[in-house]
Amino acid sequence: MPSAALPQEHVDRDAAFVKIMHGKSAQKGNAFMSMISKDSQAHRMVTDEYVRRWDENDRAGNDGEAREKRKEDYMPLVNNYYDLATDLYEEGWAQSFHFCRFAIGEPLLKALARHEHYLSHKIGLKEGMHVLDVGCGVGGPAREIATFSGCSVVGLNNNNYQITRANAYTKKAGLEDRVSFAQGDFMNINFPENTFDAVYAIEATVHAPTLEGVYKQIFRVLKPGGTFGVYEWVMTDKYDDTDTRHREIRLGIERGDGIANMPSRAEAVEAIKAAGFILEEHEDLTTRGDRVPWYYPLSGEFRNVNNLWELFGALRLTKVGRTGMRTLLRIMESVRLAPSGTAQTADELAGAADNLVAGARKGLFTPMYFMLAKKPLV
Repeated sequence: MPSAALPQEHVDRDAAFVKIMHGKSAQKGNAFMSMISKDSQAHRMVTDEYVRRWDENDRAGNDGEAREKRKEDYMPLVNNYYDLATDLYEEGWAQSFHFCRFAIGEPLLKALARHEHYLSHKIGLKEGMHVLDVGCGVGGPAREIATFSGCSVVGLNNNNYQITRANAYTKKAGLEDRVSFAQGDFMNINFPENTFDAVYAIEATVHAPTLEGVYKQIFRVLKPGGTFGVYEWVMTDKYDDTDTRHREIRLGIERGDGIANMPSRAEAVEAIKAAGFILEEHEDLTTRGDRVPWYYPLSGEFRNVNNLWELFGALRLTKVGRTGMRTLLRIMESVRLAPSGTAQTADELAGAADNLVAGARKGLFTPMYFMLAKKPLV
């Protein structure tokens, strides 16, 4: 599907860079094989560019000026991040780039699907509906929700590499008739007004420079009476911006996850109302008292693992496991089995995991602030 929002020259330029950095790796079914097939020089360039943005922030301090600069540069910031992180996400997590709640003994992939089904159910998605997925990643949730509900889904994504992989996975799943993808900026969605019966976003709109801006775009393309459901990343009401440790955790999450500016819970609620929506429900789903915490796969703990793959994932996140993985990736880089910057990217993601867990344990952060909103009929 063609671009939904970006000027054609931007799309062409992005596609040209993807061809240089990723080559044919986007078509590989195995994420690890895709990761090691990158152009090393281009990968190094993107890694250095991403790290430079945050090192400049660190020199400036965690102040408003640095934050505003990141918001201005949100598009290259986010694109650089996902050019680096996508393969590692797929290899170490799943094709659904989000967190979820867990039942006791529930494997990760089942829990991810249940989290997507819950959102689909709350929105009321069903066969015949035309639905927009804002910030669709490589299309894991779009394929799952289309299969679960029978609706058709258009995934919107600004990253050319992810769009390419999303199309390949969807073709393999035989879902091209109901799931498609458009490259575009969610701050300027170039679909006509009142196009979609429903819209959802799963842990994606946090990458926007302002939530009100992206919510207004969603409001515009949603049909009157249509429903918008979102799982939003926010800092909770316990977050205190005068607390140095709280600010460190917030900045650590932002740096490790390609986020220009993490909003607060109150800011998210105000933004969705300011966009024109009628907010019907909102709740932090992490506060429901689940016996198994949402962040356990990041914690390097073994008590909740359900299979060998999850055990391996937990091992990788222990201190010994991280040291071993870093050493392995650096060896692979030195013998040109992995592109330059792979180990550094893995370190950035590990730093994100540490701060996500710290933020969760202190009750400062949630990745699943659920909001359900309606566009008025008139």
